[in-house]
Amino acid sequence: MAYASHIINHSKKLKNVSNLLRHENAVLVRWFSNDAVSSRDDLLKIHRHVYVPVESERVINSSAISSGNIARWLKKEGDKVSPGEVLCEVETDKATVEMECMEEGYLAKIVKGDGSKEIKVGEVIAITVEEEEDIPKFKDYSPSVSDAGAAPAKEPSPPPPPKQEEVEKPISTSEPKASKPSAASPEDRLFASPVARNLAEEHNVSLSSIKGTGPNGLIVKADIEDYLASRGKEVPAKAPKGKDVAAPALDYVDIPHSQIRKITASRLLFSKQTIPHYYLTVDICVDNLMGLRNQLNSIQEASAGKRISVNDLVIKAAALALRKVPRCNSSWADEYIRQFKNVNINVAVQTENGLYVPVIRDADKKGLSTIAEEVRQLAQKAKDNSLKPQDYEGGTFTVTNLGGPFGIKQFCAIINPPQSGILAVGSAEKRVVPGLGPDQYKFSSFMSSGEALINPCDHDDSAYTGAIGAEWLKAFKGYIENPESMLL
Repeated sequence: MAYASHIINHSKKLKNVSNLLRHENAVLVRWFSNDAVSSRDDLLKIHRHVYVPVESERVINSSAISSGNIARWLKKEGDKVSPGEVLCEVETDKATVEMECMEEGYLAKIVKGDGSKEIKVGEVIAITVEEEEDIPKFKDYSPSVSDAGAAPAKEPSPPPPPKQEEVEKPISTSEPKASKPSAASPEDRLFASPVARNLAEEHNVSLSSIKGTGPNGLIVKADIEDYLASRGKEVPAKAPKGKDVAAPALDYVDIPHSQIRKITASRLLFSKQTIPHYYLTVDICVDNLMGLRNQLNSIQEASAGKRISVNDLVIKAAALALRKVPRCNSSWADEYIRQFKNVNINVAVQTENGLYVPVIRDADKKGLSTIAEEVRQLAQKAKDNSLKPQDYEGGTFTVTNLGGPFGIKQFCAIINPPQSGILAVGSAEKRVVPGLGPDQYKFSSFMSSGEALINPCDHDDSAYTGAIGAEWLKAFKGYIENPESMLL
């Protein structure tokens, strides 16, 4: 007895797939046959039965995925597979998820290999079999167009009708051809070179009034020039030469879009087009913050701990400011403003694949060493393209820093919907600060920080006014300039 089953990205129409997998496993997953798979008809029968990874279903449904990429296969053709083993990694628009095996067998054929792009939901990506001796039967297997359809049982029958339409079309097109000779004979058709046609169009000359001197009566450039000369018109000599001179070709390389770049572009475009932004900026003295950081890092190094970055302190200060001004820790909806009790900070991380925003949950309740360790781990997972949905979903506010890594003094960030605000952190710079006396001054480091907030325009609600944003920036500035207050 042998069977084969598809491994595919499932269809969104299978809403009760978990129940089907539990109660209808034999019907949905397998096709049993006492005969060997020896014909195309047998393969078509196999195509009617698929299985769906439950974990993949959760991720795809929650993210509204319509296509994905195969990042890499962890199993090779011929390998034995068992339930729970990871077969491959699928790159969606937000993260790379693992596709697990649901039953015991052998991986007979990988249809979509490593790096396969834009695989639609429902497409076949691999074939598994129950018996090892059945593997060679799928050596030359390749899915047809009908294999990826939602109703494969009905697909073998449609091919005949299109063929009949194709046979009828030449008959219908031959009828007008039969009537054309009566309207225009081949002798009446005009033949002209492309240069002659262009020249005639430039001077509004009808080709029917010119007799061609080329082979078989072909109208050439000289015929048009002679005709124009007979009418006393000058033919511009430079125009044709200008057309023949082609601009030098540009040297370029096309870089394919990654899934994360696509979704980032669409979300930022949606944010800028539909969310009215307004920006608040403040300069903050960071002398005390840098002093505290040096003290904390000395303690960390003495205890073999990880160093704390300025960004870790910024995340902590932003979280505490949100707890102090909770109206900024909210999201806008048409009928209400949802104010969150959890302070979850998304941290922007730029990678070679695109921009990720992993989340630090309950950042207001965590210590600096914990925040530093979580940021470090999530940033590494983002660079490895291995973030899970729980690593980036559920944020209530975003922090993006272009100051430390890139030295950008100030910039305007774009809100990450459905959040209502984002903090843009610039670099610190030394400034001269006047003292009390005429010749007294000192040097201090200042950091520019800006906040983008939603402006509801026609809605007069204080949760999104500039005054509330200014109140939050004041609280944030207080924590940065007096970092010891974060310990209270």
